[in-house]
Formats: sequence, C-alpha cells, structure tokens
Amino acid sequence: VQLQAYGGGLVQAGGSLTLSCAASGRTLSSYTVGWFRQAPGKEREFVSAIKLGSKRYADSVKGRFTISKDNAKNTVSLQMNSLKPDDTGVYSCATTKIVWSENANPKWYDVWGQGTLVTVSS
Repeated sequence: VQLQAYGGGLVQAGGSLTLSCAASGRTLSSYTVGWFRQAPGKEREFVSAIKLGSKRYADSVKGRFTISKDNAKNTVSLQMNSLKPDDTGVYSCATTKIVWSENANPKWYDVWGQGTLVTVSS
C-alpha cells in the first residue's frame, strides 16, 4: 500500500494550490482520508478529512480549503485558496478507519504518504 501526495510548491500569499493524494494498493473510498501539515519546528496538525459524503476542516482553513475525491482515479484532492504564510508546511495524506469523531488525531492513521512542501511567501 502506498500513498503519494503531490502538487506542492511556492506561491504568494493570496494564491492557490491544489494538492492531490494518489493511492496504490488501497481503495481510498473505503477509508477516511486525511490531510495533515507540519510547519518547521511545529507539531503535525490536522487540516481536513473526507469519507463518503462527509468532510471536515480545521478551523484555520474553513472557507479557504476544499477537500474532494475522485473515486475513478482513486485520488483525494485539497484545493487551497487564499493561502497565507501560516499555511506553509509539509502536507501529507493518510488513511484511517477510525470513527469519524476521532479523525483529526494523526495517531489513528495507519498509512502515510510522503509529504509535499507548500511554501507561501508574504
């Protein structure tokens, strides 16, 4: 089972990026897929999660980020708009089967992809 996050890059504040998480060996639609980020010197933090028709966002990204899935391509995407310098970090996707109420805790995720770096300049 492998996950791969991609789509990161350097963007100016106010700009947009779309991240994608592709899976092999696992059907993403059967799992909760979460996005997490880690800024330099900080702990990993929850960004967003999706399973079936349910979506969840951290308060810091609500209204700016949109998570979606493409079952045909077995991918989950994170559209990030109105980016801020505080959004800078390594973004990783992961999967879990934990109950929905617990999916903001990274300890419940069993498979993680390599992260992709997002840098937002001011």
